Amino acid sequence: MRRTQLYEVHRKTAEMTTFANFEMPLCYKGITAEHLAVRNSVGVFDISHMGRVTITGSDAENFLNYVLTNDTSTLTPNSALYSVMCNENGGIIDDLVVSRLDKEKFMLVPNATNRDKDYNWLVEKAEGFKVKIEDVSDKVAMLAVQGPNAEKTLQKICNVDLSKIERFKCAPARLADVEVFLSRTGYTGEDGFEIYVWNATLENPDNAIKVWNTILKAGADFGIQPCGLGARDTLRLEAGLCLYGNDIDETITPLEARLSFVVKFQKNNFIGKNALLKQKDEGVKRRRVGLQMIEHGIPRQGFKIYNDKDENIGNVTSGTFSPLLKCGIAMAYVQTIYAQEGNIVNVEIRGKNAKAKIAPFPFYDAEKYGYKRKIQT
Repeated sequence: MRRTQLYEVHRKTAEMTTFANFEMPLCYKGITAEHLAVRNSVGVFDISHMGRVTITGSDAENFLNYVLTNDTSTLTPNSALYSVMCNENGGIIDDLVVSRLDKEKFMLVPNATNRDKDYNWLVEKAEGFKVKIEDVSDKVAMLAVQGPNAEKTLQKICNVDLSKIERFKCAPARLADVEVFLSRTGYTGEDGFEIYVWNATLENPDNAIKVWNTILKAGADFGIQPCGLGARDTLRLEAGLCLYGNDIDETITPLEARLSFVVKFQKNNFIGKNALLKQKDEGVKRRRVGLQMIEHGIPRQGFKIYNDKDENIGNVTSGTFSPLLKCGIAMAYVQTIYAQEGNIVNVEIRGKNAKAKIAPFPFYDAEKYGYKRKIQT
């Protein structure tokens, strides 16, 4: 079993679980309370189980443009983007965020389940490129502060003006007098920041613990909650964001997953380009969709989906009870002809069919919740 820099803190205050071979907090107060704290105010997560890989060298940009589908040449220093990394068949090896720290230095954040796989893939594909690839995950802790009051919370303890950091922009900073790197991204649908805590090793995690505790104190006025993997999963699902291993994997392409916006076909070459072009020309036969239950029931991974003729047209990949909408929601793949929003389908739950509608992402009202909200807290 692996542990993060904040394991000892969690062990004393959280209900623990196992994820990607890590001992991680499932919840503290409870999944619903933590979920709603993030939607309505602010929460803080330990996400140090995810990977941190630095790519440096004169060929760093060209190398990343070869292994990623998105265009890293568009990144200026202190900016970030979302991308997928594909195999030769167009299957998704991982989805990740890449940040440009300076002209010849980038940082990738692989999913926890893919830390070793991604690193080995990058090293294998780096032959011929002038790059240095380093896994710094165990030297750098990683936190996420998410919610409409995330900026107000962090501004209390930060030495830079956070209002000037736009979404998917980054900045070096000091939090609680500790050197960090901030990126305005997240996995909850809400506004917020991911915090890379430098000089926080597994052997000496003091900086990570100091930042964690100081954030909790700074957010006390806003009712901040420490949040575990349970709320992280329900929040990302409400926002329509994929979980690797459930909703995307190497058998699924970004076109099927409705992630074509991160595939830049105008690039000269990238791994998987030919396969994806072929699929684009032939047409995608299945698509990732949202399901919102009309009838009672909670859809779960693996549940089958049927049309009105009782023909199997797809399967659920992630499902839960939405703490915000008070109903079952899910991600699923269905045959493209049934993927239109508003279509009614049947989900088999415990041997009985329950009606659901194909729903848009995010599931919530984006004018009331999420980083695009118009109603401010």
